[in-house]
Amino acid sequence: MSKPKIKFFSLFFIFLISLAAQAQESLGTYQIRVVPDETDWTYELNQIAKFQISATLNGNQVAGLPLKYSCGLEAMPPTIEKSVTTTAQVLTLDGGTLKEAGFLRCIATVETGGKTYRGLATAAFRPDLIKPTTTEPADFDKFWDDGKRDLAKLPIDAKFEPLPGSSTSAADVFHVSFQNVGLGSSKISRIYGILAVPKSANPNAKFPALLRVPGAGVRPYTGQIALAERGIITLEIGIHGMPVNLPSAIYEDLRVGSLNRYTTYNLDDKNTYYYRRVFLGCLRANDFLTNLPQFDGKNLAVYGGSQGGALSIMTAALDSRVKVLAAFYPALSDMTGYIYGRAGGWFHGFKETKNRTKEKIETSKYYDTVNFARRVKVPGIYSWGFNDEVVPPTSVFAAYNVITAPKKLLLGLEMGHANSPEQGERINKWIEDFLKTGKAD
Repeated sequence: MSKPKIKFFSLFFIFLISLAAQAQESLGTYQIRVVPDETDWTYELNQIAKFQISATLNGNQVAGLPLKYSCGLEAMPPTIEKSVTTTAQVLTLDGGTLKEAGFLRCIATVETGGKTYRGLATAAFRPDLIKPTTTEPADFDKFWDDGKRDLAKLPIDAKFEPLPGSSTSAADVFHVSFQNVGLGSSKISRIYGILAVPKSANPNAKFPALLRVPGAGVRPYTGQIALAERGIITLEIGIHGMPVNLPSAIYEDLRVGSLNRYTTYNLDDKNTYYYRRVFLGCLRANDFLTNLPQFDGKNLAVYGGSQGGALSIMTAALDSRVKVLAAFYPALSDMTGYIYGRAGGWFHGFKETKNRTKEKIETSKYYDTVNFARRVKVPGIYSWGFNDEVVPPTSVFAAYNVITAPKKLLLGLEMGHANSPEQGERINKWIEDFLKTGKAD
């Protein structure tokens, strides 16, 4: 009598499994991948670049999707625009060529299910031959020497606030501030940051130091504590003259309010432009670091990306105390590129013709990374990707190519406005090894 019941429950269980199988859905994200046909993504002038484009779902090539692709000089209107249909095989499409050194970008998009999926790749044409469009003012050095003299008139007036919640068994952490030059009628401002100092059983121990300069934006900072735990004094600064450990909502209000588009403030006057106080503030941060009793008196590095990449190059160029630098995708590089029909540096101020006034163009030259890159005399490690749409590689190579000091370049070809984990690890190791041994590989 029990066997029919067992059979019934078995059939019922199979029926439930069948219903569950019918109810489940497989959801995936389409991936659009674009790859140049040269393995190093680099071409000779007048060589045709071909791009391989794939559209996949769950790793499988998808046929029958409407795909649009455009190719042209980076950050400029496309010279090729076409629509095709994806097939079961990877598409290979002609992207054109460049007669002059630069970057050719191919962007592919697919619209399906009410969503747009996008991929891109950027081919380099003799990037080693890219030259700056910006020029150097005759009084460039005098302008910054005068600024440094203004800074030297102000005492550092350092203030320390211990942060026991951030300190560890290997590092003491502080919220710090010190005096800096002001803007316009305000003669004095302050720079704020997070200082981390290695702990040691030896009260007289000395350590190398690293200044971490920030990327663009308005945000709090937590410091570079891990490096301090490994024996390097670190100072991570903000640039806006306000504490860097406030609630995040305050920075967001400033980002969309009074500090929105701060990169353009007073761009028509080199003496009151927003970045004057910022640039000199980085030098004042080095004053602060080198006056710490724990500093070894010799080994000082500066490190940063994007806006921070520009600040790293500038600081190394203007401050002989800096012995090594790391700059990734440095902004503010060859900002006038747009005026000459090619990509210009972030913050893209001259992309709009209305901003191309004589005064703004002239001011930009005193703050362009290119003109600081010419003056770098210490070893540096540099890093970026070809697919960066925020800081165009055209602009970055314009600065990199004028550096005559020892330099090491790490390229993450597919990377956009970020470093790959591999790039980040190499940069950190390179800087740390240099600070501890005084040698670069």
